Parts: sequence; structure tokens; C-alpha cells
Amino acid sequence: MRYIKTIDDITKDGDVQFGDGYAFVDDAAQADAILMRSTDLHGYDLPESIRAIGRCGAGVNNIPVEEYARRGVVVFNSPGANANAVKELVIAMLVLSSRGVVQSMDWVRAHAADPNIQVDAEKAKKAFVGHELRGKRIGVVGLGNVGSKVANAAVDLGMHVYGYDPFISVEHAWELSHSVNRVGTLEDLCRNCDYLTLHVPSKADTIGMISTEQLSKLKPGAVLINYARETIVDEEAVAAALESGQLSWFSTDFATSGTVKMKNTFVTTHSGAGTGEAEANCADMAISELKDYLENGNIAHSVNYPACSMGKARAASRIACLHANVPNMIGQITAILAHDNANVQRMVNESAGENAYTMFDTDEHLDQSTIEALKQIPAVYRVRVIK
Repeated sequence: MRYIKTIDDITKDGDVQFGDGYAFVDDAAQADAILMRSTDLHGYDLPESIRAIGRCGAGVNNIPVEEYARRGVVVFNSPGANANAVKELVIAMLVLSSRGVVQSMDWVRAHAADPNIQVDAEKAKKAFVGHELRGKRIGVVGLGNVGSKVANAAVDLGMHVYGYDPFISVEHAWELSHSVNRVGTLEDLCRNCDYLTLHVPSKADTIGMISTEQLSKLKPGAVLINYARETIVDEEAVAAALESGQLSWFSTDFATSGTVKMKNTFVTTHSGAGTGEAEANCADMAISELKDYLENGNIAHSVNYPACSMGKARAASRIACLHANVPNMIGQITAILAHDNANVQRMVNESAGENAYTMFDTDEHLDQSTIEALKQIPAVYRVRVIK
């Protein structure tokens, strides 16, 4: 039996199923893994029993991923599982920022007591005339799980779509419409855009990437949409662009002390992934990742360890070593196995930055002394006997 601790409400209906061989516990010290959503784990007293954490969502800024890596804890996220939900809300923001929909509804509510409301509404509608999306130029920053879907949807709306992503994956490149024009620099992307929408993670090279220089290249009166991370934009630059009219509207999913005071904004409550379908998709993906790791040692969509798979564990024994990415680690592991006369069927080693992962199958069960010797190798964080 494997034990799971859940943190947060994982789905709106509370239905979370791992299947046979799993049970939920209230005490994390009794659990093998944690399934969570948005709780901040910085400073959390993580028990030694925890081998993995499944984050139901893409962002992991609420998890100390490097600290956990050094403790041999694999952190998984669920990229793309909520992408459609975010895409739909971005499309909604394109429409709302172009047609005066909210403003006209506010006018109607403000004049609800007017006995001539129908006639007066006809007269008032001229104040809310907007423009169509068709034929307008939109720049999409980041062509990953969400950005590629937004770009394709914008093509379907008849927009002229330009995309910028120097690190686009082959998978997402295949999914991208041939009508999306890829450009080589952020500055070229921004030039003369009517709309700019952001879909990149918050990293050292993306924090503040949209500032005065980029905004000045947009067409005067352009619309900026940020449903990625709040740190991607320079808020002071955005506020100044709204005041000057360089930006006509700013839509964002991040209610910061700065955005809530800006003029001409739509600010939502971090609701981009806020659908029942997205929550269920994220939970299903995180559960699948945790189960494959706990049962077979395979890693997919980890943010602190490399992807690595040897399929279903069928040999007499499968061992996984989580360790630092340092020279001669494989030599040290195989030397210990040779001393025990262990016959290795298969072995894989993958690395990602400072961390690495080695997994191997043997024809027989290893002695406990061999396992202990593996644990004593310098820079080995954890050794798991999976089967």
C-alpha cells in the first residue's frame, strides 16, 4: 500500500482517485507523496518519508524545488493540463478590451431605474463603439502549451498572428498553425502590434521583459494581455503607457497593489485556469505522474529532475538513485554493484542542471548492505528500492 497526503482542495467536487493500492492519510509523516495545488511550501516541515510532490498546475513558485531536489524529492507539475481554460479567458479578454462590453453593461445597470431605458440605451450605445479583431495584428510571446493555442485561436478569428519563442519545442511547433508568423526578436514581434499577449514562465530572463522599450514599439492604443505571471511586466511602465494612451487597455490575471490602481484595466482573480475541467485535468495528470514514479521510478514533467523512463518495473529489482550531476557517479554505482556480483539488465542515467537520476534493473534482489553502500556515495541524495 502507498499513502498520499493531499494539501488544498484539489478539485471542486473533492473527487480524487488514485485507485487500488493507494490510501489517503492526514499526517504527511505517514505519506509517500503529496498531491497539492497552491499552498506555499517554503518553510514547510517536509517529512523524510515524502518521495515526491505532485503540483496540480504549471507554476511551482510556491515550492522550494531546488531544496527538495537535494533531499531526493521529485517535484512534478502538470503543464498543459489547464491550457485550454487559460486560452479561452485570453480570447475573452481580447473581445472585452475591444468592444466596450463591460462598460455598456455598467451603463445599463447604472440607469436601471430610467423609465425610458430602452430608448436611452439606443442613444447611449454610440459611446461604446469598439472594433473587430479580424484583420488586427497580435503578437504572442511564448508558444508553449497556452501560447500555441492562443495563436491558433487568433488565426481562426482572422487576425494577423506573430509569435516569438526562441525555445519552442518540436511538439508545439508541429501544433502551430502555418499561418502563425514566427519572428526572431521580441522587438520585431512588438512592432506595430494592436495586441500583445504574454505566455512565458517567470524566470531570470523573463522578469520585467515587457517594459517601456517594448511597449513603445506597439501601435498607439494597443492592448496588453498578461495571463502568464505578474513579474513578466514592468508595472510602472504599463501604468505610464496607459496614462499616455500608448496602451488603451491592460488585461491581467494578477491583482497586485499596482494593477488594481491602473486605469483601463481588467483584473481577474488569478482565474485563468479556473474551470472544473482544468482542475480535473491537472489532478489527473499529477496523479498519473506520481503513480508512475512511485510504482516504476519513471519521471515525466518534473521541474527539478530530468525526464527518465524504463517502462514498467518487471525485473527482480529496480533501484533508483537521485544524486548531484557530478563526474564518476556511474563508475561509483557500478563498482558497488560489481562488488555484490549483481547482474544489471538495464541502466539509464539522465541529468538536468545540477541534478541527475540513475535507474537500473537487476536479475536478483540486492543485499541491504549494497543498498546502504549506494546511499553512502558522496552526492547521492536518496536511493529508492522500487521493486
